[in-house]
Amino acid sequence: MAIVWPCPISVDAYAAAGRGVVVPRPDCVGCGSAMTFWSGYWRHVRAAGRCLRVFVPRARCPGCAATHALLPGFLLVGRVDVVATVGAVLEQVIDGRGGVRPAAERAGVPHTTARGWLRRLGAHATRLAVTWAALAVDLGAEPVEVGEDPRAWALAAMRAAFRAATALPGWLGLGRWRFVCCVSGGGLLAANTTSPYLVVGKRRFLPPTPWTEGRDGGRDGP
Repeated sequence: MAIVWPCPISVDAYAAAGRGVVVPRPDCVGCGSAMTFWSGYWRHVRAAGRCLRVFVPRARCPGCAATHALLPGFLLVGRVDVVATVGAVLEQVIDGRGGVRPAAERAGVPHTTARGWLRRLGAHATRLAVTWAALAVDLGAEPVEVGEDPRAWALAAMRAAFRAATALPGWLGLGRWRFVCCVSGGGLLAANTTSPYLVVGKRRFLPPTPWTEGRDGGRDGP
């Protein structure tokens, strides 16, 4: 399972930090116990057409023995492209500014990949729209008007939720798509999506924190 934390730094800075990247120590999402850092793994990400290698720390719960990958807020679960790239393509196509092929070309991704993102969003668009609209209202926004295109409605709800969240400390600087990634737990385009309303409504997310060098208090496991 992954825990997505609101990483405020650039993808390049994160990659350059390697194993020294600072990650807030989370509580276990299962039992609420304080977790300890427990090794990690390397993975590749694609940003602005470039492939970068980043380190993803893991955390282990001493109470229930669960382990979780600690993904930075620019990474979606199971996707090589950063969330900003995914979001840009979704917005260009759904907002009617162009087709899939030109949007994919501008983003530096295969058009088949971009088409897959749109299909995945479309498969869950109504459910996403309802839950994100509920979140926006919970955060103080006006109700989001229901649209004929569920995908456009979902985007409008995400935008409304982010605008409302900017009143909370740290989220404005993080940006809309990292906010979406954090709130959805990285599962925006997952096969089975969960409601973001519970994640934010019960404050089950890490607040954005300043980034500094080194990791404080962590330990590597086997």
